[in-house]
Amino acid sequence: MKINLNKKNIKYLIFAIIVVAIFILVLLFCLKGKQDYKSILSCYDLKLSYDENSHILKGEEEVVYVNNSDNSFEKLYFHLYPNAFREGAKIGVVSQPNIDNAYPNGKSFGNIKIKTVCDNEGKEFQYSIEGSDENILSVSLKDMLYPDEKVLIKIEFEVSLANINHRLGYGENTINFGNFYPIACVYEEGKGFCQDLYHSNGDPFYSDCANYKAEISFKSDFQIASTGKLVSSETVGKITKNIYSEKNIRDFCFSLSKNFEKVTRKVGKTNVNYYGYKDDDNIEKCLQVACDALSTFNDFFGEYPYDEFSVVKSNFVHGGMEYPEIVLISDKIIDERDLNYVIVHEIAHQWWYGIVGNDEYNHAWIDEGLTEYSTLLFFEKNTKYGENFKEMINNAQKNYLLFEDVYKKVTGQVDGTMDRPLDKFNTEPEYSQCVYTRGVLMFNSFRESIGKNKFMKALKIIQEKYRYKNISPAQLIAVFEKFGGRETESFFHNWLFDKVIFTKG
Repeated sequence: MKINLNKKNIKYLIFAIIVVAIFILVLLFCLKGKQDYKSILSCYDLKLSYDENSHILKGEEEVVYVNNSDNSFEKLYFHLYPNAFREGAKIGVVSQPNIDNAYPNGKSFGNIKIKTVCDNEGKEFQYSIEGSDENILSVSLKDMLYPDEKVLIKIEFEVSLANINHRLGYGENTINFGNFYPIACVYEEGKGFCQDLYHSNGDPFYSDCANYKAEISFKSDFQIASTGKLVSSETVGKITKNIYSEKNIRDFCFSLSKNFEKVTRKVGKTNVNYYGYKDDDNIEKCLQVACDALSTFNDFFGEYPYDEFSVVKSNFVHGGMEYPEIVLISDKIIDERDLNYVIVHEIAHQWWYGIVGNDEYNHAWIDEGLTEYSTLLFFEKNTKYGENFKEMINNAQKNYLLFEDVYKKVTGQVDGTMDRPLDKFNTEPEYSQCVYTRGVLMFNSFRESIGKNKFMKALKIIQEKYRYKNISPAQLIAVFEKFGGRETESFFHNWLFDKVIFTKG
């Protein structure tokens, strides 16, 4: 078809081209905006000061909360985990068998007090302490918070520490600050804000990634191990003030001690630090284990994205505890093989919980099961540590069968359901066997069914696709289904809901 282009037609054509071009540019801008806002993170700016005489941490927290959901909010909610340590709390922070190890000097209590909640101009928000165990700070917003919008909230608080060997508390050698500040509850579509209680079983935490800045003041005779990169350090008189910063992390933790000795080595782009005690004779060995673990998991799952990572010996009632860029390792572990195992396990958590998160309260098998199995994968590759992978799998099955036998004799029945909330496990052994041991057996069975190469490729895809996000059971299984086919969903369903029958071999 031939078109006659006179001056008038050319003008119309140019006008049409301009209109179409503007439309395309506006469309691209809107799509880009819609894509980008989902990746805009909330920000926490913490100003903290610790007094060792009163065992009180004074804090000011400035939160820029970003509504990345498709819903509008009238209120925001924050976990107050330190209130689980207060006198009269409904659920103890440790189980009965661990009381003596947790409280070497007798029962002790702590709490968190909210002093003020205000906006950037100092005008107070209406707020209340809610939850069935004073575990939630509810903040009424002055205006509706719509999708894509953000709001600034300033919270002044005070944390009193218990004398307890735990994530949060002071012990003989270390003062641990885990889960110490008000942190925003995760919002899930169709569920709302997740406000689960603290529980002695497992790690009762669930959080989104955010950007952090923390200014920490403490007496200069302390040494500090912390989440984040050290931006600056200043000592005036007897007080040191350190400023840390980090992006894309889901929590913040630090530990103080007058007895730390630090050694450092580089793995890839990451400075790996080990904080032992001054009289330790195995500091270099522990650092080597940490370096080997970080290097191995870099190869397995994708490179660790942060510049700093610290392993910290501490007063802790359990084996260890993970936080972004820092893990706590109990100083009660004496056996070298046990110590190696715990260090590797907690470092694996940097990928399973840290980089890819999940609801640890309701689906603990995701991070703990994958972390425990990743620990075995480490020893399968690093044979110099003297562990036999097949023996470890066989021992896991023997331990689980022993657990079943004992429980049947004591209670008449056993529940092997893995996918249930922490408060639905009757005891710590039940939680441990169902989540850790059964988790190892489940993931090993799946690896055997699809092959090691496909299994490891699936783990890398999970890390790539859900990096800095929270993954649900359905999303995890969907990735595995690409390698295991249509039977994958029923495979996991049978394991998770106690449909797999074990036989003694």
